[in-house]
Amino acid sequence: MASNKKPSIASQVETLRDNFNSGLTRQIAWRKDQLTAMKRMLLDNQELLADALLEDLGKSEVESQITEIGFLSSEISHTLKHLNAWVRPRRVNVPLAVQPASAKVVAEPLGVVLIIAPWNYPLLLTLSPLIGALAAGNTAILKPSELAPRTAEVLAALIPVYLDSRAVAVVNGAVAETTELLEQRFDHIFYTGNGKVGRIVMTAAAKHLTPVTLELGGKSPAWVDQTTNLKQTAKRIVWSKFINTGQTCVAPDYVIGTTETLDALTPHLAHAVRELYGTAIAHNPDYGRIVNDAHFERLASYLDEGEVVVGGDTDRDARFIAPTVLRNVKPTSAVMRDEIFGPILPLIDVDSLDAAIAHVNANGKPLALYVFSQDAQTQARWQQETSSGALGINASVIHLSVLELPFGGVGASGMGNYHGERSFLTFSNEKAVLSKPLTPDTLSSTVMPPYTSTKEKIVRTMLS
Repeated sequence: MASNKKPSIASQVETLRDNFNSGLTRQIAWRKDQLTAMKRMLLDNQELLADALLEDLGKSEVESQITEIGFLSSEISHTLKHLNAWVRPRRVNVPLAVQPASAKVVAEPLGVVLIIAPWNYPLLLTLSPLIGALAAGNTAILKPSELAPRTAEVLAALIPVYLDSRAVAVVNGAVAETTELLEQRFDHIFYTGNGKVGRIVMTAAAKHLTPVTLELGGKSPAWVDQTTNLKQTAKRIVWSKFINTGQTCVAPDYVIGTTETLDALTPHLAHAVRELYGTAIAHNPDYGRIVNDAHFERLASYLDEGEVVVGGDTDRDARFIAPTVLRNVKPTSAVMRDEIFGPILPLIDVDSLDAAIAHVNANGKPLALYVFSQDAQTQARWQQETSSGALGINASVIHLSVLELPFGGVGASGMGNYHGERSFLTFSNEKAVLSKPLTPDTLSSTVMPPYTSTKEKIVRTMLS
């Protein structure tokens, strides 16, 4: 009688490793078949996936298409279009000292990879790294977030139907399952989430000397000055801040500017909120909900840490917090100490551009930094005098849609990057391959002892 007992996590990793070692995933045709099947999974199940995102996060169907389903479909198409070029060995020049010889860089798959996804974009941030992992020829275990349970459930049901179960497995669960996963030996771990758990992941990976990609977060600032169009700037900030109810790692965490600029910007922010979401926002299907009660309570506590100048309405039962703007926030308050990750936007007054740059540099390097200014010198100063995972000039968040740009953090906001070819390279080992004929034996006549005066002259000539 067949057993319905679920295989252990350790045995799943072992099976994936055996299947990888069999050569299953190395053929380019197999990789393309998997990517094509993933795209078909997205297209065949758009309604089911959108319903799951609505249940978990209150996302509208259009927002789910823009930020998750459609984004993934485009990324798969981009990868399929360029995969042949990415896998092609890259020839490199050989120095005179070792000629005649040829050299090339060969991208080879790493092996078995672990992808731990967050809850805020539970479909996108589970499958986007998988695109790179499969394109590079790896097997993978996916750990969707338990805080988006419906999406995790749907992924666990769909992936074995569409993808090769010999190469891709899904492990659902919470802390216990994640802890057990981190006890296994992987060839790469890709984690998206907060810095606290990122440290746990990195510590566990160190036991096996496993390389990691950490996509973390932090407080992404937006500088605004009065050289820009404040009405248009406010609309872009409001959209990028409050999409997904502010639960976006690259959303503007706070706006920084002079008091004069922020005074002028505030009514434009209020107008932009009304323009995008109307006046009955609690009943607007285009505006989502906070993921759970704990996050609602955390965010609601921030509302007392400044003067509410826009929004501020809440409904605990519905986990609703209106798009909110705060003024007169103390730099030491929790809302300025923590990554907000919700629909609350503090406005931070500074005396000058110099003070703003100093403020940003005094804190952790952000995942993204946004500059709304028409002054070229101001733009250049932010680029040259600060460090961040990305810099957006007069636009926020949309840099993610440019697949040829690396996406990732620096310092406390993360390490490593992905999207497009960088996803492929993240999950590949770039192996150096050098081939040199045995004859003529130029090494004996140049670099091997005994070292004669003639050889010394040859070496000095090659090094000059």
